[in-house]
Amino acid sequence: MTTPGRNRPLKIGIVTVSDRASRGIYEDKGGPAIHHELTRIIANPWEPVARVIPDDIDTIAATLTALVDDEGCDLVVTTGGTGPAPRDVTPEATERVCGKMMPGFGELMRSVSLSVVPTAILSRQTAGIRGTALILNLPGKPSAIHDCLMAVFPAIPYCLDLTGGAWIETDPAVCAAFRPKG
Repeated sequence: MTTPGRNRPLKIGIVTVSDRASRGIYEDKGGPAIHHELTRIIANPWEPVARVIPDDIDTIAATLTALVDDEGCDLVVTTGGTGPAPRDVTPEATERVCGKMMPGFGELMRSVSLSVVPTAILSRQTAGIRGTALILNLPGKPSAIHDCLMAVFPAIPYCLDLTGGAWIETDPAVCAAFRPKG
C-alpha cells in the first residue's frame, strides 16, 4: 500500500494546556514528557512544534486548528485539560475542530490508566481527525502520558496511513507499530 504522506516530513504539535504553565507560574512537565516519549518511540526524523496555552476553549481550538492547517502538523498531542474541573475543556475544543472523533483512543487510555489509579475514570481523553491529522488528548501527569502513549501509539502510524498523514516509523524495541499485512 502506498500512502500519500510517505514522502512528507513528519511534524508533530505538542500542546500543554495549563493556565499556570502558560503564565510561567508552574513548570510545564507534560509537554517535555510527550517530547521525550515521542523521541523514544519514533524512528524516522520528525519536527516538534510546541505550544503552552491557557485552559480556554477558544484558545485551544484556535491552537489546534493553526497547528494542523497552518503549521502542517500530522499529529497533535495535547496534555492537560481532560478532567472534570470547570476549566478542563480540551476535549470540547478537540471536538469543535475535528470532523471525525476517534473514541477508541480515549477508551483504551482510560482502560490502561484504570489499572494504575481508580480516579482514571474521571479523565476524558479523546482523539479526533482534522483533515489528514490526528489530534490526541492525553492526561497531564508524565507517568500517565507514558502509559497512554505506549497503549495507543501502535495504532497511530496506520491511522495516519489511512488519513493521508505523514509516514511514521517506530522503534519496534520501544513500541511496535501495527500495520495490516497485504
